[in-house]
Formats: sequence, structure tokens, C-alpha cells
Amino acid sequence: MFESAELGHTIDKATFREEVPKLRAALLDAQFELRENGKFPVVILVSGVDGSGKGETINVLYEWMDPRYLSTLAFSAPSDEERERPYMWRYWRALPPRGRTGVFAGSWYSDPIRDRILGQIDKGDLDQRMDQINRFEAMLVNEGALVLKFWFHLSKDGQRQRLKAMEKDPRTAWRVTKESWARLKTYEQLQEAAGHVLRMTNTPWAPWIVVEGTDDRYRSLTVGKVILEAMQKRLADKREQHYPVAPPLAPKIDQLDVLTSLDLTLKLEHKAYEMQLARWQGRLSELVRHPEFKKHSLIIAFEGSDAAGKGGSIRRITAAMDARQYQIIPVAAPTEEERAQPYLWRFWRHIPHNGRVAIFDRTWYGRVLVERVEGFCAEADWLRAYTEINDFEHELHKDGAIVVKFWLQISDKEQLKRFKEREKIDFKRFKITEEDWRNREKSEAYHAAVCDLVDRTSTSTAPWTLVEANDKSFARVKILRTLCERLENALNTEKPKAKATVKDK
Repeated sequence: MFESAELGHTIDKATFREEVPKLRAALLDAQFELRENGKFPVVILVSGVDGSGKGETINVLYEWMDPRYLSTLAFSAPSDEERERPYMWRYWRALPPRGRTGVFAGSWYSDPIRDRILGQIDKGDLDQRMDQINRFEAMLVNEGALVLKFWFHLSKDGQRQRLKAMEKDPRTAWRVTKESWARLKTYEQLQEAAGHVLRMTNTPWAPWIVVEGTDDRYRSLTVGKVILEAMQKRLADKREQHYPVAPPLAPKIDQLDVLTSLDLTLKLEHKAYEMQLARWQGRLSELVRHPEFKKHSLIIAFEGSDAAGKGGSIRRITAAMDARQYQIIPVAAPTEEERAQPYLWRFWRHIPHNGRVAIFDRTWYGRVLVERVEGFCAEADWLRAYTEINDFEHELHKDGAIVVKFWLQISDKEQLKRFKEREKIDFKRFKITEEDWRNREKSEAYHAAVCDLVDRTSTSTAPWTLVEANDKSFARVKILRTLCERLENALNTEKPKAKATVKDK
């Protein structure tokens, strides 16, 4: 992939001086239109060998474009905060919003390439990481982002000469370190690892642009023109940027599904409830204070029918924990800031570090529930969301998070009863809205959406627990017991002696 970047490309001064003013004006016009358009972000990745002009090119972009709408994100070794979260967390946080351009100096490719050179991962692990990155970039493009990936290349002799020249120049000497020279010794390993990575991730939606880094003028002009052409082409394209990556849903031919099969008559008497509530709250308190839990985080996701008892269940969970250990994230309609990002962005920002608990009251499943049913997103968006959600939860699990998902189900009759009770009680009136009543009219559509999400996103690492919630006591104990059992399995702790408890469905 690097042959064309070792041919000795150069641009003379006269040509460069003639081309640059026109290019700068056009880039500013495109940037202004992007800002006014506000429909997509531009994500620019700058990677390559040491001395190939990565930093100089970023400086040129700041000179040629409006810096107010351009941001640079530089990534080195992860901080303690970043190490305690999934690998991609820090990149999600840095994504530019729609209408802006983000330049990544170092990116999600840097660590896998370095780890492969150092022998810390084998080729199979590298391929797995590249597959995850391909899916991440596909998600960005599906969400509307324009992704441009540049790899600046130098031959080994060319890199040596560049480093020597930079070292002699007082203005650039600081860029050359002992590590720069040390990495020159691993040039062949870098070319092998980088070549493989580029081949694996040279996708139609986010291809690599390999640029020879020997001549500054050639490099700058090439990058500027590529960015301009890509922005102009995308701005001129008025089509919706939707690419479904999931097959159509299977038709339903009988009345049996994961919700109709639930026994909503299950109940727990008050005395048994009080005993088991105390038991499982005590066990949960022990587990989140266990030394092994410091190596994990706990993410609890609550979804369910309106008035199914999510809030009451959450209060029974938090009663067993120190308030400093958990955060409750209530999820409503996205804000303007959140709408300017990929839809999973607002959930990534709340991922807890090890030893902490995040409780989501409504979740990322809104994309395949309310947004699907209410038509707030295109069919292609919610169809591909199943795969993106599975990837998201798999990444959380792989990093050590324990993901526990609950769907609380009640009957239509019980829901109507609770709605009317809420209207009569002063301190519960805020819980019932016109939207809740309107949603009852679409109960069949929501029923189908719930069955589909369970079928498509209940995985071995993040399974759904369906909770029969007509009886609040039964539901709360089942939720607490499920949490404790998941934590015990993940922490490999010894389980307490079995006692009579709620029958699990």
C-alpha cells in the first residue's frame, strides 16, 4: 500500500504559491457551509511514521481554515481515568459535533499498532480489534460523519534524513526524541503492522489516503485538496445518509412471544417480601464493597412499560449502596448538544469507572423503541442500531463492566389502574403525562418493538431479564436477586446458603 508514497513526489514553490490562495478560500467557504448546514461532522485522522509531517500538516490546517470551528485531539498514553473505562471511551468523548471538524492526532489505531510491534498482541487479536474499529467507523458514517483517514509515509532512509534535518533545525529539534530514533529501529515491524492494519480497515465508507511525507509542500497541498473535495462532494449530496446493516425483521405468525409467555399473576406476600428484600439488599451491599468489585463497574439498564415500577425498583437498589458509589442517569429526549452527536454518545459519556455503579432509567434502547415506533428516526437507523448496541455492550463487557438489563412488564389492565391512581395522588401526578396516555394507543407497536429488541440484543454477555411486574413486591425482589447473582458470577464470590426465594421465570 506504500509504493506510491515512495516515488519522490514534490511541488515547486511557484506552483504552491499559486495554488494555496485558491485552496484556502475554497476551504473556508466549505467550512462556512458546513457550519451553516450543520448536518454532519468531519472527522480527520492523522497518522503515520515519525518525522512524516503529521504535526506540521495540522498546523497548516489551522492556518488555512477557521480555527474557531476546528479542534485537535491529541492522544498519548491513557490517563488513569481513561484506563478505568473501555478502550474507545476517550475517543467517543472527543468526537466533534455536527457542523464542526475534529482532527485526531493519534487515534484508535495508535495503540493496536504499537501493541503489535511490541508483541503484546498477536495477529488474531489485532484482527479482532480492526473488526471492532471497522464497525465503529461504519457507525460514524451511518450517523452522518465524513471520516477522512490520512497515513503519512516515509521510506526508512527518508525517515532517517527527515529526523536528522529536524534535529539540526532549532525550530523543530524538540520534535525529535530518543523515542523517535528508537522507533526507527523498528521501522520494518511498523510497516508490517501498519500495512496489515491499513489493508484491514481500508473500507468503502472510510478509506485510507496514503500521502508521501518527504516534501512539505506536496503533503500540505495534497491533504488540503483531499479535504476540500470530500467536503464539497458531501455538502452537494442532498440524499439521506442511511445504510441499513441488519436484515428485515421476521414476520410474526402466531401470538406467542417473550412478553405473552410471562406469568403476570406471580405475587409475593408482604411478610416474605420484607424478609427477602432485606436479604438481597444486604447481599448487594456486600458485593459492591467486595475487593474484587474494584476491578469492575456495574451498569444497570432499566426499560419497561410506562408505570411498571422502574423508579421504585431503582430506589430499592440504591438503598443498599453508598450514595457516593452510584449515579442514576434519567434518560429523556436528547438535548441539542446530544442531537449533534451519534446517538450512543450521550450514554458513553456516563460510563462509570471501576468500582462504580451507573443506573440508567431508560437507556440506549430508545432508538429501537420510542424512536422506532414514533418515527423519530429512519427505518435504516433503528435496523442497524441492534448491531451497534450489541457492539457497545460487548465492549463494556470486554473491559470488565457487568451489564445487567431489566425489562419490567405489566398488563394493560394494571397499567390503566396505575395511571388513574397517579392522577389522584398529589406527589405522583408528575409521573403521568399526556404522552403516557397516547402511548397506550400504540401498545401493539411497542409490544412488537420490545419482542424484537429482546430477540436481537439478549446476548450471553448482556442478557435481558424480563420481570413480571404486576406485583411490585415480586418485581423488586427478582431484580435485586438477579443483580446479586450476576455480581456473584462475575466476581467469582462464594454464594450464601440457599433460602426460599422468589420463583424465577
